[in-house]
Amino acid sequence: MQTDEPGGRQGLWSHVAPADWNDWRWQLRHRITTVEALEILLPLTPEEREGVLLAGKKLALAITPYFFNLIDRADPNCPIRRQVVPRVEETTTAPWELTDPCDEDGHTPVSGLVHRYPDRVLFLVTDRCASYCRYCTRCRVVSGVGEQHLETNFTVAIEYIRQHTEVRDILLSGGDPLLLSDERLEHLLSQLRAIPHVEFLRIGSRIPIFLPQRITPELCAMLKKFHPLWMSIHTNHPREATAEARDACALLADAGIPLGNQTVLLRGVNDDPAVMKSLVHKLLMMRVRPYYIYQCDLVRGTHHLRASVRKGIEIIEALRGHTTGYAVPQYVIDAPGAGKVPVGPDSVLAHDKQRIIIRNYEGRVFEYPEVGDTYVTPPVAIR
Repeated sequence: MQTDEPGGRQGLWSHVAPADWNDWRWQLRHRITTVEALEILLPLTPEEREGVLLAGKKLALAITPYFFNLIDRADPNCPIRRQVVPRVEETTTAPWELTDPCDEDGHTPVSGLVHRYPDRVLFLVTDRCASYCRYCTRCRVVSGVGEQHLETNFTVAIEYIRQHTEVRDILLSGGDPLLLSDERLEHLLSQLRAIPHVEFLRIGSRIPIFLPQRITPELCAMLKKFHPLWMSIHTNHPREATAEARDACALLADAGIPLGNQTVLLRGVNDDPAVMKSLVHKLLMMRVRPYYIYQCDLVRGTHHLRASVRKGIEIIEALRGHTTGYAVPQYVIDAPGAGKVPVGPDSVLAHDKQRIIIRNYEGRVFEYPEVGDTYVTPPVAIR
């Protein structure tokens, strides 16, 4: 299974020196951020052009040159294009869509810190990303043009963690934490690692996919100081599994950082069992464990990208038993007020004190004996 998708070809940027192209700072400085720049590179549909013109009122437009090269410019329905090019549908809201679909604001004890689950917190360390996903759950605060502004007080947030000894797990997110400089990120990780009850640090990032040039040996050497440190990356389509993404993940894995992937189920992007199977296989070849498939959150203006829950269950049925268990992620709905709820095919058909009736991946039904919760020694046969 090859992961060498054509992302590394400089394409429209063939005139750029390789040293510049492979410099993550150059990539950030040359992102496509305006309708004028985008129209030079891509023939826009009327829906896209209007969407780009209105994008600054909800979520900014930004696409790294590297990630732009994955777009099939001749295909208006290209799955990469659908993820990062705004459309006019973003400006309308379905009745069930919400500004804050996961109720993070309702679980924010101090600015920038979400304490939604008992033993872990979400630490929002920046509101900027290398590129902006059009289905972003936090578009209300991400990119600087939403209706809220992220004003994280790092001193207050770290003090909150120190005082709450039940917190053992911290997820750094945003925005994308890997946009911080090595020095700033190291300072933050040092402060968190110095808290005795903090056991587990995680980073959520799409940088290995949007901007793999950012994953440098120097960054990995710094991160290696703070084990146990895990990273969740975000990959949605097999075309994103490029040689550059593979090499970036290899640097992280070689630094001892376990990698998991979070995929968002998206209409016209990956709502197809064959596409998802190709993706999870490529992820394993990149040393990344498929972790979650998320039902697209009920964020405003994303109805055109939302696939059905039925389709998500169909995808899990097409994976479970038909490929290695390591390749089968957990499908979850992050429902308003409920947190992450696993959903999937029904495998338990009936259950009582004597037996459990189960269905396997082939649809075959089996009976398995049940036992009580208290062990009873079986009677000894008398001969």
